Amino acid sequence: MRRREFITLLGSAAAWPLTARAQQRERMRRIGVLMSAVEGDPIGLEYVTAFAQALAELGWSVGRNVRIEYRWGAGDLDRFRRYAAELVALSPDVVLASAGSIVGALQQASRTVPIVFVTTIDPVGGGWVESLSRPGTNATGFASFEFSMSGKWLELLKEIAPGVKRVAVVRDPSVPAGSGGLAAIQTVAPSLGVELTPVGVRDAGEIERAIAAFARSSNGGLIVVGPTSSVRRHFDLVVALAARHRLPAVYPNRLFVTGGGLISYAPDSIDQYRRAAGYVDRILKGEKPADLPVQAPTKYELVINLKTAKALGLEIPPTVLARADEVIE
Repeated sequence: MRRREFITLLGSAAAWPLTARAQQRERMRRIGVLMSAVEGDPIGLEYVTAFAQALAELGWSVGRNVRIEYRWGAGDLDRFRRYAAELVALSPDVVLASAGSIVGALQQASRTVPIVFVTTIDPVGGGWVESLSRPGTNATGFASFEFSMSGKWLELLKEIAPGVKRVAVVRDPSVPAGSGGLAAIQTVAPSLGVELTPVGVRDAGEIERAIAAFARSSNGGLIVVGPTSSVRRHFDLVVALAARHRLPAVYPNRLFVTGGGLISYAPDSIDQYRRAAGYVDRILKGEKPADLPVQAPTKYELVINLKTAKALGLEIPPTVLARADEVIE
């Protein structure tokens, strides 16, 4: 063997232990993800893809230095509790939670496993954090909106359908978003000359009966408060009932509008999942959820379905169309 080849081989051999040691130093981390959506739901997949892409941009590569365990709760509280226990049993470094009820289930399973939540309503009222600025628990993340935003939904409904005098408010009364959202709408209703009818979402039969009864009188409209897991579970039914009874409706998530609903105004959920990756990165690098402030939305999106508007005989005002982030034709 020539001397130059030997030196090259020796140098390569010397580098092998260094490479091996570098790989050993990069410990595999585990992230749990518990989604409220049904497995395979296109919007849910869009959210987790955005989260994974943002993690990759921060240097976390699946299979190299991180493993992600996904669970899909399908809006079912029993599944939330079961999957929360499963994920905690895997000893994850951090768990991403897509709803307040999921945060509650995870905290029942463990008060030490770090949790980053997204699209969560009223985390203080839900008891998941002590305050927005200093969470003080094993959870932090990104709140979806303030209750005052519910009043804006009623203003938007009147803007696109000025003849509406009666509004059915579809909400889950068992969660803070349901009661708080209804209260905010009740605050602005008198000034807009609107009479409200609360509609619960305990089961499909209750929703169908209540909306059918409401629609027997004229000049009606619909507001869906959320997006809580229970509301999302029945979103296709609510959209179908609004179409059947020709009720102009405002929704709390673009999912409803891409599914045939009229209009939605809500925080940009994909942006929240991307920002959540930043908090997960910081926790994996040693920071504590208790010290990371809960953040409010920074981006909102207005989505309009013109095909649905035409079916309802509505002409969306140009001022509303000009504000839209997405128009479905």
